[in-house]
Amino acid sequence: MESTDVGRYLEFAGLRIEYDARVLEPRPWTELQSRWAAELAETAPRGPLLELCSGAGHIGLGAAALSGRALVCVDVDPAAVELTERNARSAGLGDRVEVRRGELQRALTGCEVFAVVVADPPWVRSDRIGDFAEDPPLAIDGGDDGLDLARACVTASLGHLPRGGPLLLQLGTEAQADEIVGWAAADGWYADGLREGAGGVVLLLRHP
Repeated sequence: MESTDVGRYLEFAGLRIEYDARVLEPRPWTELQSRWAAELAETAPRGPLLELCSGAGHIGLGAAALSGRALVCVDVDPAAVELTERNARSAGLGDRVEVRRGELQRALTGCEVFAVVVADPPWVRSDRIGDFAEDPPLAIDGGDDGLDLARACVTASLGHLPRGGPLLLQLGTEAQADEIVGWAAADGWYADGLREGAGGVVLLLRHP
């Protein structure tokens, strides 16, 4: 059954993306993540893209449209799943986009390998989500230090990338990126780039 929430629309990476008050409003600056993922896909091995914490699906769908790759999107929120499926159909990508509802690691099977992983986790500290009253708490609450879901995305990506495969992780600040790089190094991840947008950063991690 379709939601009664009033839909709004945004032009994003050449697509018309629908969203509503149940999910985080897509930020135009995050188009850089879609375009970076498409760049990486040009030289990546065969296989689909994976988007974790997909929200309305705009970032993953933009990357899929630009790269011609298939896409798997994962989010725990049923509203996000509904909107991603709707946006995939309206973009003419429904036949190569699979949307899964569930916790990150449980939504992936052990044998799946993806060419590029894109992750868009909440990164606001729990004690600061009240500063963003217009945003749904589930979409922005990143835990005590804002990085709980970012760490979960890194962990979930283990075993689902080819050797040296790329993970593009959206974060709020360069300080958060530095924190994740230091934490992920224990599992062999290393930073291979950082791009800054108008409202956050995108970190490129690779696992050897």
